[in-house]
Amino acid sequence: MSSVGTRRSHEERGTVWTHPSVRSLTALSGSNPFDAITAKARETVFKAIQSGWSGPPYDPFALADFLKISVEPRQDVVDARTLPIGGGGFRIEFNPNRSAARINFSVAHEIAHTLFPDCAQAIRNRFTHATAKANDWQLEVLCNIGAAEILMPAGSLRLGEGTPLTIDTVIALRQQYAVSSEAVLLRIAKLTSQRCFVFAAHRDEGAASPSYQLDYAVPSRGWSISLGTGFQLPSDTVLSQCTAIGFTAKSEETWIHTPDRWMVECLGIAPYPGHLYPRVVGIVRTKDRHEADAVSIQYLRGSATQPRGNSAKMIVQIVNDKAITWGKGFAAAVRKEWPQAQKDFTAWIFGSRPEFKLGNIHVTKLEENLELASLVAQHGYGPSLFPRVQYTALEACLSKVATRAKERGASVHMPRIGCGEAGGDWDIVSDIIDETLCRESIPVTVYDLPSDPRNSDRAVGPLTKN
Repeated sequence: MSSVGTRRSHEERGTVWTHPSVRSLTALSGSNPFDAITAKARETVFKAIQSGWSGPPYDPFALADFLKISVEPRQDVVDARTLPIGGGGFRIEFNPNRSAARINFSVAHEIAHTLFPDCAQAIRNRFTHATAKANDWQLEVLCNIGAAEILMPAGSLRLGEGTPLTIDTVIALRQQYAVSSEAVLLRIAKLTSQRCFVFAAHRDEGAASPSYQLDYAVPSRGWSISLGTGFQLPSDTVLSQCTAIGFTAKSEETWIHTPDRWMVECLGIAPYPGHLYPRVVGIVRTKDRHEADAVSIQYLRGSATQPRGNSAKMIVQIVNDKAITWGKGFAAAVRKEWPQAQKDFTAWIFGSRPEFKLGNIHVTKLEENLELASLVAQHGYGPSLFPRVQYTALEACLSKVATRAKERGASVHMPRIGCGEAGGDWDIVSDIIDETLCRESIPVTVYDLPSDPRNSDRAVGPLTKN
């Protein structure tokens, strides 16, 4: 593989983000545009799921209703558009003559538009070729990223062992889940341990000869080379064969100097508004197709109060943002095993009351080389119509656990957090664990009690949705 220095040179060729809406988004967050829109979309999705929105398939019309965005059919709209209606509200208009999958994606795309701080300043319309501006594609690609997070959020897909990473698999999953190919590809990149990356690209229609540049390239955890937005593909790339929506192409190619040949499989999808040629999405993997030596959640039967292994360890539990005393579930077992941990937690609350809020963690030493991380990721306690776990807060907490674990070289141990009294969905929680901890190469062990009725042979691994 090429060196880090070579990879950096490719990243530095990336696009300078010039669209004013993109700049307004990143000005608030300080992060790169892809991370910023993903975080905004994910926060919106988690709030909706916690209020009863469910899937798959995830209905963007229901999400719009939850967000108090009106959605209306209108035949003179090309695909869809978003209009400000005063008082901070929006109306989405869509063309009802499109296919169901395209309508769903268009509505999700328009919802993503509303996540930009300046959305109310103008009608977000599908442009004609004559009215499109050169940098409009920047806003469009980010709204596609947001739409993918809406239609296929964390927990919505499980890849079986040995699932082939091909464009044909993507098409099959797209049909099964009634989502876009782009949404499937982005979810695959987050789930698989195989060495690959997924991408979207568009043709530079101002160039004299066919020329394609990357909108983005999202790597799996096993892929080490980064290619930035705006990276120019070779002139003879197989992407140029996807001249119509639905066309596929496959070829061995080399995009940069590397000893490995890459297998590129791609698909033509709808073009950006105002563009004549289809966008192209696809997947790239090395020719050998060996799985990377990647970290994934290990499932064991036992109690997380008795974590396995000889190195430094962290036990993780979820606590709520109201109760000072741990009264039920795993937290009660921790209190019984280590009474001092409860006292330390109570002292932290009274000594640093502003810190006792969703998204924060408290760490206390239990034994030599063993710590407890209490994650404030549950809102309130007691019976509730909706899950009390707060997925956005859980993600923030686990990111802090990741930082602490890496500093200490510690492994992380837990029960199926957030899925007992907090009422969460393990498919969603396990995806968050995977993205925050496993992708950082932190070993994670999840313990199921032998007496747990879920603990069949099928349940000692990731639970699957049929």
